[in-house]
Amino acid sequence: METAERFRAAVENGELAALDDLFTEDVRLYSPVTFTPFEGRPMVLGLFGVLLRTFEDFRYTGHFEGTAETSADGEEAPSEILLFRATVDGKQIHGIDMLQFDEAGRIKEFTVMVRPQSAVHTLGQAVLAGLTADGLTPGAAVAP
Repeated sequence: METAERFRAAVENGELAALDDLFTEDVRLYSPVTFTPFEGRPMVLGLFGVLLRTFEDFRYTGHFEGTAETSADGEEAPSEILLFRATVDGKQIHGIDMLQFDEAGRIKEFTVMVRPQSAVHTLGQAVLAGLTADGLTPGAAVAP
C-alpha cells in the first residue's frame, strides 16, 4: 500500500500509531491556523492526536496526484492532494491535505488548507485548546 493510501486509512480510522512511520523525522506541517509550520515528527504526531479528536465526521472525498515545489527547499517532489470534509464545533469544513514525499516515499512536507474563514477560526481555537490540554506548544502564534 502506498504512503498516501496508508495515511488516508490511518486518519479515517483514527489510528494515530499507524501514522508514525509515514513521516520523515524532520517533517514540516503547514497549518491554516499558524504562521510558521509545525516541525518534526513528535510535534506533527502530537498535532494529529489533537486533530483526530477535534474533527467530527471526517472523510476524504477525492485525490489528485502529481508533483509540486516544496516550501522548505523549493525542490519538486512527488505530491498527492486529498480533499476532505469534516465538522468542528458544528461548523462544516471543506479542505485539502497536500502530502509531499521524500525519495523513500515518506511524507516530508504536509500542507493543510480549509474553508470557510469562520471554520478556520473555529478549528484554530479547538486545536489550540487541544495542544494546550496535551502539554504541547505550537511553534507559532495561532492566528486570530
